[in-house]
Parts: sequence; structure tokens; C-alpha cells
Amino acid sequence: MTVQSNDLTVFYDGACPLCNAEIGLYRGCAGAERVAFVDVSIAATGAVVPGLEKAAALKRFHVRRADGTLVSGAAGFGHLWLALPGWRWIGRIVLLPGILQAVELVYRGFLIVRPALQWIWRARSGRRPRP
Repeated sequence: MTVQSNDLTVFYDGACPLCNAEIGLYRGCAGAERVAFVDVSIAATGAVVPGLEKAAALKRFHVRRADGTLVSGAAGFGHLWLALPGWRWIGRIVLLPGILQAVELVYRGFLIVRPALQWIWRARSGRRPRP
């Protein structure tokens, strides 16, 4: 998979309706033209980019910074928010020591309930939920 060079590259699960809705919000923000959004659900099995396997990218939010560093979870969101002028303030807060660890715990809790939330989202939108 070829990924263009941007300030930031966001890897997200395009098969997840929650993820699609959130990414759609970010794509409409000022500064989004400097962010590459990569739907890993359509990528071939294996490495999406060096250091990031498709299976891992589907399980957890990942961001590649301009320097090539991969970050995930709460840190990934923090770096995405720093790249979007209207969200920069929350990115600065989330990346503070102590705050980042607390937000990461909340994110890990979300990952546990994510399958149920996806099921509910699909059921409410009229799409047949996956078992």
C-alpha cells in the first residue's frame, strides 16, 4: 500500500461505522488537507506500512507522525488533534503527562465495548449487524 507524504498519516478501520463517522468529521476540519487518511480495512493482509500490520491497525487507532514515528491509541488522537487547528487545544491537553495515561485507559475501555457499539450503530442505521 502506498501512503502519501503528509504531516500526519491516520490509519483507521473503514469497515467500522463509528470510525468512519469520526474520520468524516476530521476530514471536514481546517488543516485536514495536511493529513492522509488511510482506510486499512481495504488493505491487503500484512504490513500496511513498515512497522504496522493490518491486524494491529484494525484493532487500534494508529497515526504516523511526519518524522515517521508510529503512535497509537490516545497518543494517536492527541497528535491528530494537534494537526487540526480547531482541535489543537485538546491535543495539547491530552498529550500532557498523566492526562495521556488517563485518556489511554478510557480508550482501552472503549475498545472493549466497541464491537457492541458497532452492532448497535448498524442495527439503528438499518444495516444488518454482523454476528
